Amino acid sequence: MAFNWKTFWTRAFTALIFVAVMMAGLLYNEWSFLILISLIHFGCWREYLKLIEKIFGASFHPYTKLGFCLTGYHLLLLCCGSLQWSGYTLASSFSLPFLLAGLVLLVIGIFQQRIHLKALGAGALGLVYISLSWALLLLLRYSTGIDIMKEATRSALSGFFIPVLLIVAIWINDTCAYLVGSMIGITPFSKISPKKTIEGTIGGALLCIAAITLVLQYWFQWPVLLGISLIAAVAGTAGDLLESKLKRVAGVKDSGSIMPGHGGFMDRFDSLLVAIPFAWLFLIFFK
Repeated sequence: MAFNWKTFWTRAFTALIFVAVMMAGLLYNEWSFLILISLIHFGCWREYLKLIEKIFGASFHPYTKLGFCLTGYHLLLLCCGSLQWSGYTLASSFSLPFLLAGLVLLVIGIFQQRIHLKALGAGALGLVYISLSWALLLLLRYSTGIDIMKEATRSALSGFFIPVLLIVAIWINDTCAYLVGSMIGITPFSKISPKKTIEGTIGGALLCIAAITLVLQYWFQWPVLLGISLIAAVAGTAGDLLESKLKRVAGVKDSGSIMPGHGGFMDRFDSLLVAIPFAWLFLIFFK
């Protein structure tokens, strides 16, 4: 696959802005993290439901779409730990109202138009594919029972660094796979994603594992680094292929157009959506 400099610079410029926004949300404080993930959550839902509509030739009522989003968002609120607003804990005080509102809107939306059961079922899968994944990331962020730091005195910072570590690993894997594949990739990896090559996939995985484990071993426990980088490479690639399959069946190139050169929310976070549950399982057992 020939290297396209125009595409590269477009992607690079967009990526810089994207990284700046992401880092601000991830690093500023607990509230900025929740706001960032909330925006991404709703953005992913919007694009996912559009894909489902195209795949099944169906049309969801606006109430149905909003119902899915709010029902899923209650999962995020449940995983906010002790985060409070005006003295009220988000998990105990706000998650149930979102769930009830979401279910009511779903029922109203379903009865407002002809029901397409397959499309409705596929839409409901978004509760696991999208909402549960982001909820687990929040759970990791606000968790106090997982220690990934090399020095015990810094264990309290684990929740702060876990999401950043996973996201950086995904970025490194994706970027290295793209660069290696663009330069030496010749063997298609899958019919689902013709531009993805075996050389790029393997190169990206090896570089991701090497970069994460070698550079960060002075601050984090190396088994955690190895596990996270492997998950980013394997589960992240699977997530990319899954979304590519959805787009192929839907007959679209990108899930959205919010980021030039990168597509939409689903295009940017497809790898992370699948990697998060595996990272959560790994860290739960590791602790």
